[in-house]
Amino acid sequence: MKPYVILIGSASGIGKSTVAAELAKTLNIKHLVETDFIREVVRGIIGKEYAPALHSSSYNAYTHLRNQENYKSQAELINAGFEEHASFVLPAVERVIDRAIKDHDDIILEGVHLIPGLIDLEKFKDKASVYFFILSSDEEDHKNRFVKRAMEIRRGGKQLDYFKENRIIHDHLIEQAQKYDVKTIGTSNIDKTVKKMLSYINETCEIIHLKNSVDELSIVGDIIIDKYGASMKNISYPIKGFKEPLVRQINVSEISEFNKFVTNITKHEEKKKELEELYKLTDYRSNLICAINQDTIEKIKEDLDKEGLLYKI
Repeated sequence: MKPYVILIGSASGIGKSTVAAELAKTLNIKHLVETDFIREVVRGIIGKEYAPALHSSSYNAYTHLRNQENYKSQAELINAGFEEHASFVLPAVERVIDRAIKDHDDIILEGVHLIPGLIDLEKFKDKASVYFFILSSDEEDHKNRFVKRAMEIRRGGKQLDYFKENRIIHDHLIEQAQKYDVKTIGTSNIDKTVKKMLSYINETCEIIHLKNSVDELSIVGDIIIDKYGASMKNISYPIKGFKEPLVRQINVSEISEFNKFVTNITKHEEKKKELEELYKLTDYRSNLICAINQDTIEKIKEDLDKEGLLYKI
């Protein structure tokens, strides 16, 4: 069996350390490494006079960039400084991964330096089960974490001064994750975040058949995605008279995404009518869902059945 290599990245103050610790505990992974520690080792090798961005924080490294006037926007400047800061750390991160694989050890690495597109994970995928997650948070929750940290443990004050920069880095990481097909997971609820990550790592999938109406879509999302942290991969419509079903790829794992879709449908009468007409052409819809394990899928089916939404073939 290949060892696990799990990377968890996010801007400062999103909750990645808490998530990583819970995930390590759940998977019984002994090696949990913060990239901040790797950065300190690299700082001991490369002096400040040679790499001032490295010796700064991720959110203010941009202040050491040359020719700052050449950047088109403040956000572009901040992200350039952030990436330069991380670029000194990532080669050492890759060496840590390489060593873990050679020793056949499972490892979780977490830190702001894990930027999709800058770290080369392809070279490890033949020898390890590699998973990369970027964590996200809405702006209010993000800021509240900084305030709470500053008040309770007297940390976070400096980051709070640079909150705008941290949000720019947050958005940049999300954009990079989307560009390089890295999973993005919200952190509004730590337990649900960990469950969602586990649903990808220990992914168990099954096709279930539903007979919900358009107005009952929100109930489906609440059960599958919100309550059990599962994801919906696609929906098949076995239309009467057609040999092959109509298949729509959706790949939804966040309840906010699902609710946005439902709201978009219910607020526009034409779209709602179109979907209702499609529903009339089928007795049921086949949904490919994936969860943390088979037991969770069985619980999902039980709850859907209680709501009268499960179609039994």
